[in-house]
Amino acid sequence: QVQVVESGGGLVQPGGSLRLSCAASGSRNSIVRMGWYRQAPGNQRDLVAIITSGGLRNYADSVKGRFTISRDNAKNTVFLQMNSLKPEDTAVYYCTVLITLQGNYWGQGTQVTVSS
Repeated sequence: QVQVVESGGGLVQPGGSLRLSCAASGSRNSIVRMGWYRQAPGNQRDLVAIITSGGLRNYADSVKGRFTISRDNAKNTVFLQMNSLKPEDTAVYYCTVLITLQGNYWGQGTQVTVSS
């Protein structure tokens, strides 16, 4: 059974930094891509950043230059380094994993709150 587990959320002041981690386990198939979405109250779930197994990255315009996605393929883990955080970055952040022949999986979400 595939498991996707996030960690690293929390409360941070505006201008601060946080690093999210997400580890996928339970499948022998290769992972095509991993990434992060976020959902604020009353809003839809939106893309934050995605990285493929080959290292191609895609970011939402709102986080370009502030967030960096990286990946450890050997450990099926993806990271999101978030710098210069703003109150509008407050949301539940969800990890997503696309696995060959199996489909897409989501983590349970981790809360990020940016507030003074």
